[in-house]
Amino acid sequence: MQTLRVELGSRAYPIYIGSGLIARPELLAPFIRGGRAAVVTNATVAPLYLERLTTGLRASGIDLFGIVLPDGEAYKNWETLNAVYDRLLEAHCDRQATLIALGGGVIGDLAGFAAATYQRGVPLIQVPTTLLAQVDSSVGGKTAINHPRGKNMIGSFHQPLAVLADVDTLATLPERELRAGLAEVIKHGLIRDLGFFEWIEANIARLLARDPEALIHAVRRSCEIKAEIVAIDERETGARALLNLGHTFGHAIETAKGYGVWLHGEAVAAGMAMAADLSRRLGSLSAEDAGRVAALLERAGLPVAVSGIAAPRFIELMSVDKKAAAGRIRFVLLDRIGSAVLRGDVPQDALQSTLGAMD
Repeated sequence: MQTLRVELGSRAYPIYIGSGLIARPELLAPFIRGGRAAVVTNATVAPLYLERLTTGLRASGIDLFGIVLPDGEAYKNWETLNAVYDRLLEAHCDRQATLIALGGGVIGDLAGFAAATYQRGVPLIQVPTTLLAQVDSSVGGKTAINHPRGKNMIGSFHQPLAVLADVDTLATLPERELRAGLAEVIKHGLIRDLGFFEWIEANIARLLARDPEALIHAVRRSCEIKAEIVAIDERETGARALLNLGHTFGHAIETAKGYGVWLHGEAVAAGMAMAADLSRRLGSLSAEDAGRVAALLERAGLPVAVSGIAAPRFIELMSVDKKAAAGRIRFVLLDRIGSAVLRGDVPQDALQSTLGAMD
């Protein structure tokens, strides 16, 4: 097992990364201080891992019950959130009860938002079971549900007490979701670490084959990069926005296509290819590096373009992105591989050219 820390002063917390961790109650029991916890999961993950997680914790004297939700991005909404509140109230949970998010990014976001808002905030533990959640969404405290007009528009910052990333859970992950998670792994190399990007280029076959050593390295380095940025800028007033490379385009794709039609990582992959193309058109990224970005995404089995979204609709959806300021769309772009920058001065003709080339 490897352990990292997200350094947030008195709210710092560990990230445990390794194999077989779900069956180790001693890692999580110390954080369930009220002696009672609700495990929020979904109908796909529950049969695989709910009992494995809860058996040891119950043996440690913790009172546990499960809240099993429907699976899919389409359920990351008010109705499902209210179902969590209903179950917590029915069980007479007070502010000492801990919520444990067991699942992928949808469960982590939704359970996290429930924890942030139930009785004005209760403790949260993240146990991500997808690659995307292990390398990205479980770390950093962002929680949210979707709105018909935009992805993750209703939410809060609520840091967990601990994150437990058991790479054994990736063995049951569908191939498509594994590839989607690789988009966020690639993103971390693009924004912060050329050496990591080059390692991914050299090891993409091992990652696709689910080699445990390669997966642990990818999860660890991704979490290291994200933890460093979150420690600097917890509330996304500056550097943390760089973690959204590809997301301005990607969230527009998810909203336009309908939540769940494209996986989040697939939309982010196409968005990163578009961001690289736009960076090239603005003269900050070489054509060779833009080609490397697209080539690696394609090797990971990810999309690098999207069709069926008219440019005006794309721009309309991007204008409500959370990074927009003073009515201007701001984009995370690349100066080079390993170095990203936030820009709000993108000329409309360059943006239109990128949108036209990707359709």
